[in-house]
Amino acid sequence: MIRPTQVKALEKYRIWVRFSDGVAGELDLSDVAGRGLFTAWDEPGCFDKVHVTEHRSIAWSEDLEICPDAVY
Repeated sequence: MIRPTQVKALEKYRIWVRFSDGVAGELDLSDVAGRGLFTAWDEPGCFDKVHVTEHRSIAWSEDLEICPDAVY
């Protein structure tokens, strides 16, 4: 399975992601910022906490993650 290996927060609710097959690119998440669970990003520094979990999902906390398949 293709999974994310690296992720980095960028400005304006964008992230950069690299996957296990070498594909990499930026994703603009500004359209979901401030909606539902994503209101958490309004807290200072929250968006910058993006990381790849041990289960290879893209997350900001245990309660806030996005599906890597949808990102790919």
